[in-house]
Amino acid sequence: MNRSLASLLLLASLVLAKPTLVPNYGLPAPPVYPVAPPKYAFEYAVNDPPAGNQFGHSETRDGYRTDGEYFVHLPDGRVQTVTYYADQTGYYPTVHYKGAAVYPTARAYHAPAPAYHAPAPAYHAPVYGHH
Repeated sequence: MNRSLASLLLLASLVLAKPTLVPNYGLPAPPVYPVAPPKYAFEYAVNDPPAGNQFGHSETRDGYRTDGEYFVHLPDGRVQTVTYYADQTGYYPTVHYKGAAVYPTARAYHAPAPAYHAPAPAYHAPVYGHH
């Protein structure tokens, strides 16, 4: 009987409880933004010859569709460009290369000549007093 009465009182307290609000400590309410499909565009490029860096990226988005392109100058002299679009079904890139790869000529390898070193003399303890 006591268990059922305790359960009933607990249930009644949960039903009658008022939700408590978290205090905002006098801060203004956060802004409410209208729900709208995302829309943006950006572009940047880096050209730093002393460091050997040259790359860039541009992208636009309107709703679920995003279109973009990025490029990088590769160490072998080519330019790699990736053109892409993305939507709710996935990401679809197309990769292109411009120019021909150029590699420095490798120097011929010459193995060092083996060097012979005479072994160090064995240690001999000094002999004291001759007979």
